[in-house]
Amino acid sequence: MTGNTGNTGNTGNTGNTGNTGNVGNAGVVAGGWFFPDRIDLPFVTEAGGSAQLTALPQFPVRNWDPQWLAWRVLQDFAGTAWRGITITSAAAQIPTTPAGIKAEIDVLVVAAEDERADALGEILAQSNEFLSPFVALLGITTASHPATRLLVHVGELVGVFVAMHFKHQVQRPRPSQLCPALMPPISVPGHASYPSGHATQAQLVAECLKLALPAANGVRAALSADLDTLARRIARNREIAGLHYPSDSAAGRELALKALNLLQTAMPPDGAAGSPSKFDKAVTAAQAEWT
Repeated sequence: MTGNTGNTGNTGNTGNTGNTGNVGNAGVVAGGWFFPDRIDLPFVTEAGGSAQLTALPQFPVRNWDPQWLAWRVLQDFAGTAWRGITITSAAAQIPTTPAGIKAEIDVLVVAAEDERADALGEILAQSNEFLSPFVALLGITTASHPATRLLVHVGELVGVFVAMHFKHQVQRPRPSQLCPALMPPISVPGHASYPSGHATQAQLVAECLKLALPAANGVRAALSADLDTLARRIARNREIAGLHYPSDSAAGRELALKALNLLQTAMPPDGAAGSPSKFDKAVTAAQAEWT
């Protein structure tokens, strides 16, 4: 086992214990903290046990993690006419000829040769979780910007919701199923290729975040460009990995914009008729966090 002594270099990570306060960010990276208790003398017996009950009438709204509140927005979104979305842009059309299909594959072959080695770190990191880069770009946490974080999770959930529907409708094979030699460096997901789920989610997260940013002093313009660049980079990494065609990414971006339109115009009121929707309320609350 002496070969494991190389892991002693991880001792430096003990400095990360200062991140305990970020445990509320579990929606981005799953995790938590454990608190030991004594078997022979549990803390509750010293603290007075059931005699010390509080008078809390219900679960506090502030204790809801944004990742779970986002599901309530998704529930309302599911009642809109999202199934009627159509992908119309030329860049998002699937080639119908062998030559057209080969042309897209050829682009991926070149990407694998020229870019995969450099992009591999990001490809691996973004395989299962790609919200952290958005959070890092804006410098936010659940504690500092809970409503903004809610918008992140809304984009994530609504994005995968609509993408999976259209994936099942189209049933496009993955690039590596047509060209096995592309040999993606990570496991090929167990669902169809078109549209790209990463592209849909990343672009919708970016679009939702733009709504929260203040227009004053050019903040929205500057950060919007960065958000778009990040979303496209995440989608592009999936192409470099041999998991998606360029047209998959284009379709995902278009799908994200059309899903955003429904979030803004077709959501039911959250309360009496004429009330703002859950999404509109989230946007308003997020905007207040940036003033």
